[in-house]
Amino acid sequence: MPPHTSNLTPAEQAEIVRNNLDYTLFSWSKQAGLVPINIQRAEGVYLWDYDGKKYIDFSSQLMNVNIGHGDQRVTDAVAAQMRDVSYVYPGMTTKARGNLGKKLAEITPGNLTKTFFTLGGAEAIENAIKLARLYTGRHKIITRYRAFHGASYAAMSAGGDPRKIASDSQQAPNFVHVEDPFCYRCPWSQKIETCKRECVSHIERVIEFEGPGTIAAILMEGESGSSGCITYPPDYWEKLRALADKHGILLIADEVMSGFGRTGKWFGIDHSGVVPDIMAMAKGITAGYVPLGGIIVSDKIASYFDDKPLMLGLTYSAHVVSCAAALAVIKVYEDENLVERAAEMGRYIENRVEEMKKKHPSIGDFRNTGLLGCIELVKNRETKEPMAVWNSSKPEDNAIMNQVAAKIRELGMFTFVRWNYIFTAPPLTVTKEQIDEGLAIISEAIAIADAHCK
Repeated sequence: MPPHTSNLTPAEQAEIVRNNLDYTLFSWSKQAGLVPINIQRAEGVYLWDYDGKKYIDFSSQLMNVNIGHGDQRVTDAVAAQMRDVSYVYPGMTTKARGNLGKKLAEITPGNLTKTFFTLGGAEAIENAIKLARLYTGRHKIITRYRAFHGASYAAMSAGGDPRKIASDSQQAPNFVHVEDPFCYRCPWSQKIETCKRECVSHIERVIEFEGPGTIAAILMEGESGSSGCITYPPDYWEKLRALADKHGILLIADEVMSGFGRTGKWFGIDHSGVVPDIMAMAKGITAGYVPLGGIIVSDKIASYFDDKPLMLGLTYSAHVVSCAAALAVIKVYEDENLVERAAEMGRYIENRVEEMKKKHPSIGDFRNTGLLGCIELVKNRETKEPMAVWNSSKPEDNAIMNQVAAKIRELGMFTFVRWNYIFTAPPLTVTKEQIDEGLAIISEAIAIADAHCK
C-alpha cells in the first residue's frame, strides 16, 4: 500500500517533533538526546513517518494494537456512541456497558461473571489487589520477580521489573516476590523433563514462611510478557490453583498483555484450563484505540458484595465510549477469526525462527505463545551467557544490543529490544509474507550480535 504524502513542509514537520520534546515528557528515558519516530499515519501492520518512511510494527506498539491499525469499524462505533452520549457518571447504566459486561462473561473462562471497568492495565491491577484484600481480609500479595504489572505504585511494586528501582524507597508494602519458572535459565538448574516443579514448591515454602493466613492472593501473568516471554511448565497454573485453594488464597491472572487472542486463545490462562478468581484485562480489549481496562471476578466474589459496599471507584470507570470501542474490537476478533489466526501465525513464526537458528549462533532461545514471543540472544549457546546483562545500568553491558536495536529501526521496523531480548508480537492480522518481511529485518540486525559469539 502506498504511503500518503505529507503536505507539511520540513519546517512544519520539525515543529511537531520540537513541540513534543519541548513540552511533553517521555517514558523511561533521559529527556535529552531523544530522536523519536515522527508518526504521520498507520494502517494494518505498518506505520509511516512524515518523511514517508514505512515501519513494520512487530510489537503491536505496546502489545495492544491486536487488530492492526486504522480499522474504521472501531472509528464508526466510537463516533456513533459519541453522537448519543460521551460520558456519564459510573453509577448510571448504559447499553454499551451492559453489553460489554455480558460479552466478557461469555468469553472469559469458568465462572468469571462481573467486571469492574478501569482505564488501563495498571488501574486494573491496582483494583484487583484492593479487591483481593477487601474480600479475604488479608494483606500480602505473592508475585514473581521477572514480571511487569504496570507503572502505578502498587502495580510497579507488584512487578519485579528493574524500572521500579528508581522509586524503590517508596514502593508499596506487602508484596512478596518469588522465583520464576524460567526453564531456559532454571534457578534450580533442573530440566523440565525431570524436575519436581521446584518453582512451585518454592512458592509453597514462601507461603509457609510468610503465614498462609496473611496472604490475600497470588498474582501472575496469564502468559509472561515483557520480562522475556518466559514459558511456564505445562502444569504450572494447575499447581498454582491447587496451592491457592489449599491455603484459601485467591488467584489473580494478569491478562493485560496476554489477553484477547494474543496467545492464540482468548486469554493466556486458557492454555492451562485453569479458572482464576480475578482476571485483570486491558490493552487488547480495545486494541489500544481508546483507553480501557477492567477486572472480572468470580460469581462467588461478586455475590460477596451484594450486601457489602464495594469500595472501588474511578471517575472514568465504565466510560461509555471506551465500552463501545471494546464491543467493536471484540466483534472484529470474532468476525476475522483473529484468535485462531494468532495460533496459526504463531506456529509459522516458530518454524521460521527455528530456521534462523541454523544461521545465527547468537539465537539462544525463542519463547513464544501465539503471537507473544521473544528471541533471546546469547554469546554462547552452551554457557547461555547473555548478549546483554539483565538489570544492568552500565552502558557497556548493553552496547551490542543497542546496536542491534538501532539496526532494526534503521531497516524499518518498530519493536522492543530489552536486555538481550527481541520481541515478536505483531498484530493478529499479520500475514505470513509480513512475518517473513519482519524476520528478514531481525535476521540482518542479529548478524551484529553473531560477531560477538564465543
